[in-house]
Amino acid sequence: MTEHHSVSPAGEQFPLPSEADYAAEFSRLQRLAGIHHSEGREIVVVVGMGFVGAVMAAVVADSTDGSGKPGKFVIGMQRPSVRSYWKIPLISRGEAPLTSEDPEVPEMIRRCVIEKQTLTASFTYEALKLADVVVVDVQCDYVKQSLNDVANGYVEISELEKALDIIGELIPPDALVLIETTVPPGTTEQVAYPLIKKAFRRRGIESEPVLAHSYERVMPGADYVRSVRNFWRVCSGINEESRRRVVKFLEEVIDVKNYPLTVLDRPIESETAKIVENSYRAVILAFMNEWSLFAERNGVDLIKVIEAIKVRPTHSNMLFPGPGIGGYCLPKDGALAVWAYKHLMGFEDDLFKMTPEAININDSRALHVPELARDALRNMGRYIAASKVALLGASYREDVGDTRYSGSEIIVRRLAEMGADIAVYDPYVNHWWEFEAQDGYPATGAGRARFFRNREKLKSLHMEKSLETALKDSDVVIFAVRHKVFIALDPDEVVRAAGGPIAVIDCFGILNDDKIRRYFELGCEVKGLGRGHINRLKKLYKK
Repeated sequence: MTEHHSVSPAGEQFPLPSEADYAAEFSRLQRLAGIHHSEGREIVVVVGMGFVGAVMAAVVADSTDGSGKPGKFVIGMQRPSVRSYWKIPLISRGEAPLTSEDPEVPEMIRRCVIEKQTLTASFTYEALKLADVVVVDVQCDYVKQSLNDVANGYVEISELEKALDIIGELIPPDALVLIETTVPPGTTEQVAYPLIKKAFRRRGIESEPVLAHSYERVMPGADYVRSVRNFWRVCSGINEESRRRVVKFLEEVIDVKNYPLTVLDRPIESETAKIVENSYRAVILAFMNEWSLFAERNGVDLIKVIEAIKVRPTHSNMLFPGPGIGGYCLPKDGALAVWAYKHLMGFEDDLFKMTPEAININDSRALHVPELARDALRNMGRYIAASKVALLGASYREDVGDTRYSGSEIIVRRLAEMGADIAVYDPYVNHWWEFEAQDGYPATGAGRARFFRNREKLKSLHMEKSLETALKDSDVVIFAVRHKVFIALDPDEVVRAAGGPIAVIDCFGILNDDKIRRYFELGCEVKGLGRGHINRLKKLYKK
């Protein structure tokens, strides 16, 4: 790759647009917008073609009016950076720029681009001049300076601010701007509004921006599209007109009949709802971490305890924490509020205690897994530094291929520090970019590799193509993710593939008691997060 090309994950190179390409591109968009406007369709520009933006753009483009005809023409806009420009030519030929377990994602994008012709993609911000509605899906990340001190990090908001400033410079004054990005509470009113308002004044426009916020609840996996189109939404606007417009837009593109909208008075309420929603789950998981350790040390199987409690309807959402939490939202969203409280609202007191501590606990929980592997090997007279570890599961949750901030990444990095050789198998993951491209993924200097030593050798880590290959000659097998294929594994087959007795680590309640007993019968050592009863099973077996 050179600085003049953008390379897709599949390795296809695309030259970045030249100066001359911009005028031709805007002429193309003007022509298309004119056609669709003449047919009564709104022009919607979705800024940011990432995990949320690309699917949201397709959902809007796939929507229909009361007569069953398309009501929107969508321009998916992505700035032409070396890192991300490749998404534009892929979408333009009807291909999804992301891998998903939901077959509807690639099919919907193909249908909207090729058949319905209600979706196109572009690299020019000039597209904003044509917009009736702008949906903002520009990433607003939280950068952690250490693994266990989230309060020492900061919000990387500059790209969002830049996009909002450009939006204010280019949009028609009556265009609705809908911020869909998860942002620090206060961003819509204290960052977006001033930027757009000042841009309007520079243009001689005195009217108020039409500005709203509505967060998504995207769930990667088999129901990806459904989680965007057929799920409850919360929205708000900076004034009555903004609220009216955002409600109208959402009613036209998602299923509000079966999943009614919740309309709040101010954007800060909508923004806070998203942060509290995700922080609530993060705190529950962090809370369960101490009970998991208690269970390990006192002969208790936390899996059985949780199942017993969940019979009570008021506690049916209790979760087993596993090896930390992952995905894009839960590991950092609470920190957005911690940052906003000081840097947007101007408070200096340490109001937040539980929220940042929960993030710290969840970040470091996975470090306990290598400890269990070390101790299990010691019981077998072996050393972790001279061992091969087979890690089963790279994604952050069951039956998806999303590796963002997965607990498995922390497990691998600590094992590498301890000197182990590591093989990884996940049926949903072909490339683990956090390792293969760790110097620049998710952004230069932003990955978790910087928190660990021995990281250079992990650049050569690749996903094994088969379970057999990953297990071959292994000393340790770590069940890190509750993929169905792992739950179904037979102990005899695992030990046979490994070539003899192994240390088995259960991170997620994957093994039932019968399988644990069988591993002991095969000469293995077994340990598990929150599964203190394993020692009792071991003693009973030895008797």
